[in-house]
Amino acid sequence: MRSPYVLALAVALVGTVVGVVGPASAQPTPSPAAAAAGATLPFTSAEAESAVTTGQKIGPDHTQGTLASEASGRQAVRLNAGQSVEFTLTGAANAVNVAYNVPDGQSGALAVYVNGTKLPTSLAVTSKYSYVDTSWIAGAKTHHFFDNARLLLGRDLKAGDKVKLEAASTQVTVDVADFEQVAAAAAKPSGAVSVVDKGADPTGQQDSTQAFRDAINTAKAGGGTVWIPPGDFKVGSELSGVENVTVQGAGHWYSVVHSSRFINQTSSAGKVHLKDFAVIGEVTERVDNNPDNFVNGSLGPDSSVSGMWIQHLKCGFWLTGNNDNLIVENSRILDTTADGLNLNGNAHGVQVRNNFLRNQGDDSLAMWSLNGADTGSTFSGNTISQPNLANGIAIYGGTDITVKDNLVQDTNALGSGIAISNQKFLDPFSPLAGTITVSGNTLVRTGAINPNWGHPMGALRVDAYDSAIEATVNITNTTIKDSPYSAYEFVSGSGTGKAVRNVTVDGSTVDKVGTVVVQAETPGAVKFSNVQAAGVGAAGVYNCPYPSGSGTFTVTDGGGNSGWNSTWSDCSAWPQPGGGATDPDPDRNLAKGRPATATGSVDVYTPGKAVDGDANTYWESANNAFPQALTVDLGSAQAVRRVVLKLPPATAWAARTQTLSVQGGTDGSSFSTLAASKGYRFDPATGNTVTVTLPDSAPATRYLRVQVTANTGWPAGQLSEVEAYLK
Repeated sequence: MRSPYVLALAVALVGTVVGVVGPASAQPTPSPAAAAAGATLPFTSAEAESAVTTGQKIGPDHTQGTLASEASGRQAVRLNAGQSVEFTLTGAANAVNVAYNVPDGQSGALAVYVNGTKLPTSLAVTSKYSYVDTSWIAGAKTHHFFDNARLLLGRDLKAGDKVKLEAASTQVTVDVADFEQVAAAAAKPSGAVSVVDKGADPTGQQDSTQAFRDAINTAKAGGGTVWIPPGDFKVGSELSGVENVTVQGAGHWYSVVHSSRFINQTSSAGKVHLKDFAVIGEVTERVDNNPDNFVNGSLGPDSSVSGMWIQHLKCGFWLTGNNDNLIVENSRILDTTADGLNLNGNAHGVQVRNNFLRNQGDDSLAMWSLNGADTGSTFSGNTISQPNLANGIAIYGGTDITVKDNLVQDTNALGSGIAISNQKFLDPFSPLAGTITVSGNTLVRTGAINPNWGHPMGALRVDAYDSAIEATVNITNTTIKDSPYSAYEFVSGSGTGKAVRNVTVDGSTVDKVGTVVVQAETPGAVKFSNVQAAGVGAAGVYNCPYPSGSGTFTVTDGGGNSGWNSTWSDCSAWPQPGGGATDPDPDRNLAKGRPATATGSVDVYTPGKAVDGDANTYWESANNAFPQALTVDLGSAQAVRRVVLKLPPATAWAARTQTLSVQGGTDGSSFSTLAASKGYRFDPATGNTVTVTLPDSAPATRYLRVQVTANTGWPAGQLSEVEAYLK
């Protein structure tokens, strides 16, 4: 897998602000209507937060390292034992797949009720495949909180029927439920070689690796079919020598192969067709030098993969060698600790289309032109949800690449919705060349704070990381909704000021963006036409190339643009979501989701827990070592007039008095006192909440610090939330 981003850009960028040039007086014209983006799916997803529940809704939240931040829609429902969430079906269904979380180290079950009647089979839930450690990433050190579990309900339901999920023992957080009408199991094709006839055990008790190998060797001699009947099959060792053969199951709900390394081969004569079965692994951590993938290496030319369910592996596909004209379609890739699919160089004419990917630990779909250029390949019509450590779709180099009609939702940590990049990671690398077509994509809640850079990444990023962008990059008919930070980012991620050239953005709807529409951080020029924005948080354009003096970035107005004609004026500070002179929400908590640091912390009680929007989680300083301080970077200088401090509301938190002061500064190193030190009583009877009112004469502050010198309840500073308000 690829290495994570390295720390490259300074937080405070200084550059020359260049105004918009071109026909500023041109009348806006409507953006071309975009076709529906994403895959055509056989299931309907229902968000738990929109269902009837006796549990607690969590989120929305974009703070990395929190449960809600990795949930679909940034919201979910937490169920304690006996609590439930009930969905009303909108169509026929006889099966459900649930994205869920349980506390680390725990397992349990969700009882399932249909129209009030409890089913005899529960839905097993576990933390086994969650909580992946990411020690190499700055900020939050654990990601991948959710997992998926599926169940055939054993009856046909219709629209209006109700399905209730109830936590049976351990706490379960339910994110989203996918309801599906699964067809009956398919019959064995005429002439197919059954793995059972070769000795495979459909109960999963005995290893069936040799039976699969024998069936493949028999069938491939005549270009035939290997049949996987309904059952559970254990394949404990990888398969190789797979070529000139179809491997087919009765449907991925019925034919299930349990394998953490299914196919591993460096080359193949090709014409391999894999269809209609599931491969579910036991991968719980990411080990880059292990081939813990569904397909590792090559299927060979003119191969195809369709109708697959791929889960609990490192990667779905890590493709090297000759995979020319490969088609991957109509499949689901869930809960991988790294990429969903990566075309790792020399991929020609590959089509990846109409797939569903959820909960990847790296890029969901990637092309990386290592050792040779990926050429003429396409990602089209895919739906991607919740990649928790990288991009939804990433193109690292390559020639004549197309990314079209995809839907990407809820990226986290190092992720944009789509990244078009010359980041090479290793040599030999083939930079972007020819024409890169990015068309008809929809990006929802994509973009994130890059913890290595310490600043935001846009929903769609063009990155001259290791070399200038010289290819023609055409970005057309894009929809960007609810981006927490910027819509379009142009950057040289190595911090070396490589230029972005030959890029056009034509036809785009930007509906609510936290900071700016255009985040320009490197020299170059981009032409924008028919880009219409509404709900812009701070300004239209942030134009601050880095390093200072590396050149200018020109925003060329091609006409038809509206809603983003202002420019952020302060290159020493990042615009904060919803900030600027016309804050759309003056009652907003300025500290929520912002970077937080502390003089010390213990165990999992890290500084970010005090700004995650969840009063049940908390920061605790090093013990027996007063004074201790927690500092929040608000992103820009703000006239804070009210600070609200909280401890968890649980009755187990007895009343206590903490002696503390509130301080502020603009550079993160020198602070002035905004509220003098005194004792503040936190009492469960009043919600364990304290309000500190700051004087109107208090100077504007970017770095807000709470310094604790004593605590009658515990020998440490403790805060579950630090909230800052303008009034």
